[in-house]
Amino acid sequence: MTDCLFCRIVAGEIPADVVLRTDEVVAFRDISPQAPVHVLVIPTEHHENIGALAGSAPGLTATVLATAAQVAQQEGLGDQFRLVFNTGTEAGQSVFHVHGHVLGGRDFTWPPG
Repeated sequence: MTDCLFCRIVAGEIPADVVLRTDEVVAFRDISPQAPVHVLVIPTEHHENIGALAGSAPGLTATVLATAAQVAQQEGLGDQFRLVFNTGTEAGQSVFHVHGHVLGGRDFTWPPG
């Protein structure tokens, strides 16, 4: 999709701080990080959200999840990270190309303190 921001990143039309790239996925640093480590993991194929991806490409869904875990390891988070998929505007999705947020490097326990 030529009007999709993330499709344009996949195509190399828009620069990104890529931390991992394969034929199936791209992982890059969020431009507005919400944690010391904030990396987005996206499939190179366009799917609107995690539900659409899981319904049409379960194997690729597994690849996205495995890549998120790999990115967490690569970024030094070990098994201490948060993985978030926002689906729909009311859930905070602003780019309608499925993407997982790998977040870490700070305490996410609730309540804080």
